[in-house]
Amino acid sequence: MTKPVTIDFIFDFGSPNGYLARKALVGVADRTGATVRLIPCLLGGIFKATNNASPMVNFGGVKGKLAYEGLETRRFIEKHKLTAFKQNPHFPVNTLLIMRGLVAARRASVEEAYLTVVLAAMWEEGEKMDDPEVVLRVLKAGGLDGEALIAATQDPEVKAELVANTEAAVERGVFGIPTFFVGDEMFFGKERLGQVEDEVRRQSATT
Repeated sequence: MTKPVTIDFIFDFGSPNGYLARKALVGVADRTGATVRLIPCLLGGIFKATNNASPMVNFGGVKGKLAYEGLETRRFIEKHKLTAFKQNPHFPVNTLLIMRGLVAARRASVEEAYLTVVLAAMWEEGEKMDDPEVVLRVLKAGGLDGEALIAATQDPEVKAELVANTEAAVERGVFGIPTFFVGDEMFFGKERLGQVEDEVRRQSATT
């Protein structure tokens, strides 16, 4: 007999590794029966609060480091068959609008559809997802009420929820994305998904 386990996934659309991790998490959940709870946060806010920066900034001067990061990503894509992925030509993209939109979509009970549409636009179709007109077009093409969702991004409660999520993540020790929690155990980076799966199995086991 096992007990249910939840994986908290600290997420921002602006992280390509967040896209890759979400795709691969489906397999983890299927194999273990875990529930994935995606927590929308602002990566820029996390960076500011923790004095962190993107790998390009942090490691751009380290010989071979970014080249190895690219190699690891190619291996991950091959392993998980995520061949639809491609780098966004507008990267880095300011994700404030679409992250508020994610909070709004959850409140409107269209979170999964919103995630599918926006992730594809960002990391498969190369759309400029910090342009409100592009976002509106993408959402409408995906069958969503783009006008209503974009309007809801100005709701003070939506704004406050995203800020609160970000602050709470930093309090838990988050410094980047993707970060995962299984109970109190924290794991950073898509490369840790094997460890995440092991921890889920450990916590779900009962004596």
